[in-house]
Amino acid sequence: MQRRSFLKQAGVGAAAAGAALGAPALAQDMPSLNWRMASGFPQKLDLRFGAGELFCKYVSEATGGKFGIRHYPEGELAPASGLVEAVAARKADCGHGSSLALYGANPAFLFDAAAPFGLDAAQMDAWMYEGDGLRLTRELFKPLKIVNFPLGNTGPQMGGWFRKEIRRESDLKDLKIRAGGLAADIWKRLGAAPVQTPDDELAQAAEKEGLQAVAGAGPYDDGLRGLNNVAKYYYAPAWWAPGEQMSLYINEEAWSKLPKNYQSVVESAARAAHAATTTRYAARNPQALAGLSAGGALVRAYPRSVLDAAFDAAQAAYQEMAAKQPGFKAIHDNYMGFRDAAMPWLRLTQGAYEQYLGVALSGRG
Repeated sequence: MQRRSFLKQAGVGAAAAGAALGAPALAQDMPSLNWRMASGFPQKLDLRFGAGELFCKYVSEATGGKFGIRHYPEGELAPASGLVEAVAARKADCGHGSSLALYGANPAFLFDAAAPFGLDAAQMDAWMYEGDGLRLTRELFKPLKIVNFPLGNTGPQMGGWFRKEIRRESDLKDLKIRAGGLAADIWKRLGAAPVQTPDDELAQAAEKEGLQAVAGAGPYDDGLRGLNNVAKYYYAPAWWAPGEQMSLYINEEAWSKLPKNYQSVVESAARAAHAATTTRYAARNPQALAGLSAGGALVRAYPRSVLDAAFDAAQAAYQEMAAKQPGFKAIHDNYMGFRDAAMPWLRLTQGAYEQYLGVALSGRG
């Protein structure tokens, strides 16, 4: 029963995982394999790094220890910026990271992680598993000789830390903000001045180089990174990343040589670790936000005018990239089409429910 213990913790997908990890996975004639996994995350980001830990644990348990995967923190086998290249060259058999790091190589990779004004965690799961998401992102990774799987999602994120209040769009003019990828492009269109600053240099940059804002993630991760020591105004929502999906990258040759029952183990373990990580964030982010607020963070909502300006800037950026890259347009249209088709349902149900509950709990105004 110990070998199946992770299935009891898996939550979403547990029934399917149980079918996949039945008798064949526990057969005595299974080969012994040892893989190496490179992480794109440091150990201090324990939920992100922990998603990879869970995956390795589940694979080992389901095979009675015959399929072992050693998990290396960011930088030990490969830096986060070179993670996919390391897996493609099989310096590591597999890797775990965020496809936002691949934006510079091909902007379409953001749809494997988080897109401005895109899908939240639940809708991302629906698009990946029930829509065209997994097929389309696999086509993106095919030239890199990588097979990808979702492996964790942060859920809702915050919109960043600022050293001053943001009351109107003009407050963004020349704002020196740490941001990357498409988010940086959009901030620039809004008049800000995006910069690239490593995490361990943020405090110094704020004191000596005039850094005024940091595009963070969620309260749990931001607290671990100490972003509340850089600025005190904490804005929501994260329009550039409604929920960031992390991914498992497997070397295509390594994947093709796995026995079919081991492939089923990997798929089921990835789904179980994905669900477990997503629910961990859902449980810990509210607590972390309360702790940050108690510690002096001033939580604010972006003014509607700023969100409108960011939305318009994002649409302009998408249109420009789609005009230049037909491949980008195809995946963009499918991804955003999935979002748009779901919106009437979400407004009627989830949106209306949460809006009412917020009013009711605050004393009905």
